[in-house]
Amino acid sequence: MLTTNFVPGAPNWVDLATPDNDAAAAFYGPIFGWQYQSGGPEAGGYGFFTLGGKTVAAVGPIMEPGGASAWTLYFNTPDADATANAVTKAGGAVQAAMDVFTAGRMAQFTDPSGAKFAVWQPGDTKGLDAVTDPNTLTWTELHTADPEAAKAFYQSVFGWSSQDMPMGDFSYTVITPAGGTEDSSQGGIMPLVPEMAASGSRWLPYFEVTDTDAAVATASELGGTVIAPAMDIDGVGRMAAFADPSGALFSVIKSVQPS
Repeated sequence: MLTTNFVPGAPNWVDLATPDNDAAAAFYGPIFGWQYQSGGPEAGGYGFFTLGGKTVAAVGPIMEPGGASAWTLYFNTPDADATANAVTKAGGAVQAAMDVFTAGRMAQFTDPSGAKFAVWQPGDTKGLDAVTDPNTLTWTELHTADPEAAKAFYQSVFGWSSQDMPMGDFSYTVITPAGGTEDSSQGGIMPLVPEMAASGSRWLPYFEVTDTDAAVATASELGGTVIAPAMDIDGVGRMAAFADPSGALFSVIKSVQPS
């Protein structure tokens, strides 16, 4: 379960690169109840999605020439430059590393299969203000062409522990931060399925909702595309996957609550 106790290797930020912040706010706002807050002129078009006054995600322009709209997951690190060295040593690529005023230091990477991810070294900003609650980030999932290679890469970079779980005709790998317990699992690694194959290897954020079917209906009405229709997974919850109107992929889930 995600918490705001951002231990090293745990997800601590998520942002959306999009061609139009206002259009993104008009899409995600009715689904999750988010409000858009600009970061101001000095932020270069970067802003925040808030819920009840708490920052739950961020949004900004596509920085890469010809780049696609996408959600990016950030993982906590005490030293972004040391993580960059670990990524390079493990066969990944460093895209960018920079200080963000006094908020912290970030670095963006591509893993050996082509999936993009990032790290956040906290300064004044430790990370998201809320996770796991309804309409906030609740799970992270890597869809990859080579799950075994991915497990080795991320274990080398972050020290994650993993546990394989049979899921019909494939194995789903549950990941936890170094030294974490089963209760601190934060995401999964799975092979690319046909619905996601066209997008290639990528990280996918899951946002908790109170009604998966209502989220599907709202997203569809607002121009989103349903990539994977709502379905129940025993002991996990009811989930669905979408592309927003600009093509960014994300998922929602109404999790099964512990008894």
